[in-house]
Amino acid sequence: MTTQQAKAERFLALHRGATPLLLPNPWDRGSAKLLASLGFQALATTSGGFANSLGRLDGGVTRDEAIAHSRDIVEATELPVSADLEDGFGSDPAGVAETVERAVAAGLAGCSVEDYTRERDAPIYDLAQATERVAAAVEAAHRGPVHLVLTARAENYLRGRQDLEDTINRLRAYQEAGADALYAPGLVALAEIRQLVAALDRPVNVLALPGGPSVAELGAVGVARISVGGAFASAAIGAVVEAARELTEQGTYGFWERAGVGAAAARKAFRS
Repeated sequence: MTTQQAKAERFLALHRGATPLLLPNPWDRGSAKLLASLGFQALATTSGGFANSLGRLDGGVTRDEAIAHSRDIVEATELPVSADLEDGFGSDPAGVAETVERAVAAGLAGCSVEDYTRERDAPIYDLAQATERVAAAVEAAHRGPVHLVLTARAENYLRGRQDLEDTINRLRAYQEAGADALYAPGLVALAEIRQLVAALDRPVNVLALPGGPSVAELGAVGVARISVGGAFASAAIGAVVEAARELTEQGTYGFWERAGVGAAAARKAFRS
């Protein structure tokens, strides 16, 4: 068994490769085992995908549920796992630190914390408070023998604030607070991504989005990691919807072609 400390070290090292680390986001044990069998080198949970698996929307799970789910994914494979811990499940630094402490105890190799407040009228924490929250998360992530890889997220672009300058300033502050990796989900324009990467001294994660740059293009501008968020989970839901509509509206069974691909992959991934 690979130790948690070794997994965390491996996860951090994967951010320094010649090409971006492709970080897929499973939503349950089966999808984690499946993705591991397809050759990925690390995994990350998806808050939205996990919430959907419980019949809820993104943001609808508790801290206890998120930590238990993270432990479940960790136990499913030998790969390093990073957890999407949303806003850290706490507005104050102490609450965020407690969440990260529990993430360490769950066996994770990394986790991410957002600067999203969950408040419609003021969706982003002011910079001082946001930085204090990241600093508390970093201290909890790094205090023990396991150097949990802490990713700090600037949520501007997902929350209607298309402000590159502010996003860069935030990520610089989170970098200075000790974050190991930086993430501004929602950026699509290659020129903006290039500018952001050039302004920072830590590995940068980019969310793969429709119309966004290819893996090769992102690698060429220095992006270290690419994740898919809830896209794979939503793609799986979409396949079920398409199959159901074919059955109910057309009365045919063409969905078995895709089902056959899935069944073969499951037999290979789950036979152990």
